[in-house]
Amino acid sequence: MLNFIKRNLDEFKTFAMRGNVIDMAVGIIIGAAFGKIIDSLVKDIIMPPLGWLIGRVDFTNMYLTLPNLDGEFVKYPSLEAAQQAGAVTINYGMFLNTLISFILVAFSVFIIIKIINKIKTASIKECEKAEEITTKQCPKCFSTIDIKATRCPYCTSEI
Repeated sequence: MLNFIKRNLDEFKTFAMRGNVIDMAVGIIIGAAFGKIIDSLVKDIIMPPLGWLIGRVDFTNMYLTLPNLDGEFVKYPSLEAAQQAGAVTINYGMFLNTLISFILVAFSVFIIIKIINKIKTASIKECEKAEEITTKQCPKCFSTIDIKATRCPYCTSEI
């Protein structure tokens, strides 16, 4: 039993210490932080002016109240008041905030991936340029010589 546990712990350690697992963990942590930044951008920067332009609407306070057990619709002054009273609400304003956040995150990730792909393409082209042919083969002795050579340094024949 002890050998089984030790073997599985060693296997887990090998798995967890692989570079791609650690890279993935870092990516998830940075992604979560990035999501919070975008969420704040939507809630604190984009939605207030948008609500003001639409007619001084606070999207976080947009909701529908479902009827209570007696079938009555009770009007509450705010979402917070409705939730404190125990009313069942459909928070479509919060959904709009979340939807806009998602669109911005997806667009941001798209732009980041596009930039990364451009960088990769540029570095591949740079590597291809670096790998240009700089040598040739001597037709007499088949030695590898510099592309600009006019005489083979090995067999001294003219090229």
